[in-house]
Amino acid sequence: MAGLMTSTVGRKYAMALSAIFLLIFLVMHLAVNMLSVFGETAYNNASYFMGYNPMIQFLMQPVLVFAVFFHFIMGLVLEYRNNKARPVKYAIHNGAANSTWMSRNMLITGAVILAFLGLHMYDFWVHEMNYKYVESLPAEQNRFWDDLHAKFADPFRVGAYIISFILLGLHLAHGFQSSFQSLGARHPKYMPMVKAFGNWYSILIPAGFIFIAVYHFVTQ
Repeated sequence: MAGLMTSTVGRKYAMALSAIFLLIFLVMHLAVNMLSVFGETAYNNASYFMGYNPMIQFLMQPVLVFAVFFHFIMGLVLEYRNNKARPVKYAIHNGAANSTWMSRNMLITGAVILAFLGLHMYDFWVHEMNYKYVESLPAEQNRFWDDLHAKFADPFRVGAYIISFILLGLHLAHGFQSSFQSLGARHPKYMPMVKAFGNWYSILIPAGFIFIAVYHFVTQ
């Protein structure tokens, strides 16, 4: 593991694996949250299971938090290494001619997404920790939908979520195919399929989260 993390290729490989883990998590997270649109009972049941299942709470949740911070820190390390390897700037550099806006600004979109995760954790994770471990309130299976619905009554919070998910989409538009390329999926036969799937993923996943936020806002 130490050898893997000391090489640029190894770091890119580790970052790609963390990215794919987070891509899978986003699908699962969206699926659970989308239940809130179809009915209170389904969402309450799913949230209760996620919130009180020991394996999810004490195993998967710490792994998820680690993956988020690992992915962001590894991005910083790779950017620093790339800049250090090229200390002399080009006299004329037209980034737009050789790369997309998303690829040149992954750290910026990543930093905004990380800040958004802070808001998201404050809204839901901190609330849960206070409910279960600070106030030690009894398990209530029917409270989750009401909590979610109430959060999106604030138009400023909804606006922050929408902007963050748009930036997430831009981040995913480059990050999806970049992750698979780092793992060696460069075959000309498969890359068009990976790029096409990545484009759809980067649109549908953020659009789904935006839809949920707007739905709860307009149905107050």
